[in-house]
Amino acid sequence: MLYLLLSPLADEFQAFNLFRYLTFRTGGAIMTALFLAFVLGPPVIRWLRAKQRGASNVREDTPEGHLKKAGTPTMGGVLILLALSLSILLWADLSQHYVWVVLLVTVGFGAIGFGDDFLKLTKRNSKGLPGKLKLLFQFLIGGAAALWFVTTTPEPLASGLAVPFFKDLLINLSWFFVPFALLVIVGASNAVNLTDGLDGLAIVPVMIAAGCFGFIAYLVGNTVYANYLQIHYVAGAGELAVFCGAILGAGLGFLWYNAPPAMVFMGDTGSLSLGGALGTMSVVTKHEIVLAIIGGLFVLETISVIVQVFSFKLTGKRVFAMAPLHHHFEKKGWHEPTIVIRFWIIATVLALIGLATLKLR
Repeated sequence: MLYLLLSPLADEFQAFNLFRYLTFRTGGAIMTALFLAFVLGPPVIRWLRAKQRGASNVREDTPEGHLKKAGTPTMGGVLILLALSLSILLWADLSQHYVWVVLLVTVGFGAIGFGDDFLKLTKRNSKGLPGKLKLLFQFLIGGAAALWFVTTTPEPLASGLAVPFFKDLLINLSWFFVPFALLVIVGASNAVNLTDGLDGLAIVPVMIAAGCFGFIAYLVGNTVYANYLQIHYVAGAGELAVFCGAILGAGLGFLWYNAPPAMVFMGDTGSLSLGGALGTMSVVTKHEIVLAIIGGLFVLETISVIVQVFSFKLTGKRVFAMAPLHHHFEKKGWHEPTIVIRFWIIATVLALIGLATLKLR
């Protein structure tokens, strides 16, 4: 909004020229989202506690040590979404349709998570919405976003899959790109959701991934850098750097209240929305495969669940003491802060490997 209002006045007032710079507006989005998260945090947490009415949001199939967290409210993703959305509306160029595509998925998936968390808070139902119903809504919103991208993006980018380490290579998926993009968006959303099981575990890797994709979006949306690095130029995608900046700021503010011992949990409201945002940004920037590297921690957590389920159904035996993977290490006796920090380290290393693909071509 500020860009559309103030950048036209730059010729008359030189100070307003700053709003034409993507880096300035990204920094503004970070600080605004961080400030809003700090300010809104206490009243949001008080509201969530009042809504909880003594209900326990701890699932029965989690480690015994989690029982002490029974009084901690979930649905803290509301705080993230408020800070994130307001910051984006303030600092992003709202004439760029890619901003609206990602925002649609973020808010839409957040609404699904809100419904799930609301049931957990108010209905004393620790399971929330049925899984099939959540997936149905995710597919509807993700499918709409995928179709929007395909119909508004010129070929060959609209239906092409970019492959890391190979310059100018685009695999034409034709009509199959829509279900592929849908799989990326919904898969990323649920992968983050599975990772959100310990205090601070999910939000920091999300911020790391957002920082990486903010950098990628900036490069992809700039013809000079895109040509130099031999990556595919996507006109207008650079504006997603502001979006990623808002995720960073909102994430930092949320971490203040989510750091061990957590005052509030992200819940499905936060994890589904943030994962969906990352998945959608990877589709827009043509870095879907790179997301699997940068977000490799989320992939590992998801694979651990898949392996556990298939192994138990086929052989009656479990590969892990408990899935997802972070619960396995809890069962092995690792302390929660140890797991969280080591997983953060893994996320950082994977992010660096993912960023290396930009140059190794």
